[in-house]
Amino acid sequence: MNEISVVGGGLAGSEAAYQLAKRGYRVKLYEQRPEKMTEAHETGLFGELVCSNSLKSMEINNAHGLIKYELYQYGSLIIKEAYESRLKGGKALVVDRSAFAKKITEELEKNSNIEIIREEVINIDRGKPTIIATGPLSGKFLSNNFKDVIGNNNMYFYDAISPVIIAESIDFNKAFWGSRYIENDDAYLNIPLNRKEYYNLVEMIKNAKKAHVHDFDKELFFEGCLPVEEIARRGDNTLRFGLMKPVGMDYPDGFEKPYAIIQLRREDEEGKLLNIVGFQTRMTYAEQKRIIRSIPALKNAEIARYGSMHRNAYIIAKEVLNYNLSLKKNPDIFFAGQITGVEGYIESTMSGFIAAVQMDRHIRREAPLEFSKNTPSGALLHYLFFNVAKNVQPMNINFGLFSPIEEKLRKKEKREKMVERAKRWIEIQKEEILRDM
Repeated sequence: MNEISVVGGGLAGSEAAYQLAKRGYRVKLYEQRPEKMTEAHETGLFGELVCSNSLKSMEINNAHGLIKYELYQYGSLIIKEAYESRLKGGKALVVDRSAFAKKITEELEKNSNIEIIREEVINIDRGKPTIIATGPLSGKFLSNNFKDVIGNNNMYFYDAISPVIIAESIDFNKAFWGSRYIENDDAYLNIPLNRKEYYNLVEMIKNAKKAHVHDFDKELFFEGCLPVEEIARRGDNTLRFGLMKPVGMDYPDGFEKPYAIIQLRREDEEGKLLNIVGFQTRMTYAEQKRIIRSIPALKNAEIARYGSMHRNAYIIAKEVLNYNLSLKKNPDIFFAGQITGVEGYIESTMSGFIAAVQMDRHIRREAPLEFSKNTPSGALLHYLFFNVAKNVQPMNINFGLFSPIEEKLRKKEKREKMVERAKRWIEIQKEEILRDM
């Protein structure tokens, strides 16, 4: 039986290990936690979510929903456990992060083909088939092991985590449940702000003291996960027309149409913990507490977890990797997860799945599977390897990455055709993928 090492127990590593084990390989899954924790993680569980507990839209006419559909068709562990850990979240797949990680961990621990090794990997055996899925916090690890092949292509951006509030400390007389554009849905707790309250909040955020972060060279933010203070800095109305837009809702009796809305989302099944949507931040803890408690409904808020910031590393895939996610200078070493240049939980999961499929074919001396650009998987790969931009940024899945529909149709009709085309190609890829198992 062939033995493969998977380094890293996040979403990508967990998915890769599971898929390889299903294909009959003996997998050594290395995870340093809890023996050595990172600056972002809190547990030793596999698949722990360190930022939001939302995996984004489930609607298949949305690119985020379509990539979930694709992974589900292929038998993804992460998607299976996400649906089983689902919380109320409107059109989004929101999970109880603790239950989600526990389910993934239990599934991997009981798999007889997977040996879990709880230790930090310092050096990589370059002569052994290995998938590197060490996550976006592994800049030093990459430099120590692959400086000769990655060189100066190792880049970084900043990611941030939103604060979490204990629900019983919230004044529910000044908030109401509801979702934008969905009737009778209680996925979000909405805190309305009038004009004065909104601009007061913006000024406080703009002038807040920022936490000092060691070893950060310069501020490079990923546009899909900006700190709330960076959004506020770009204009006084940026928040009101973005994550705090007061639209698409019916307001309960006693609530007038607000100037802006702050939304909170459940962290657990019981709704005892709520995270402030979009309020990822690098402000000091003292400033976070002061500003959060300036919000009417959060005057007496108890903060279960403060927002924080960490450095994320990634490589320029087209410079150092082959299309199958293996190193150009060592085809036995594969990469998966956010370090490949994808951004997002499910995108990372997909890269872990792809790495496992391609590793299997590599060991069997078969040509890499060509993922169609008409599918989410192929669209992401095409971006990683055929992007012409000089400064490539990590990318979420979106329909702009797919092959275009050439017909002159309205946007909605084009989207529908794109989805139907994707489903057909997913079936074709599924047949090929399952044939290999």
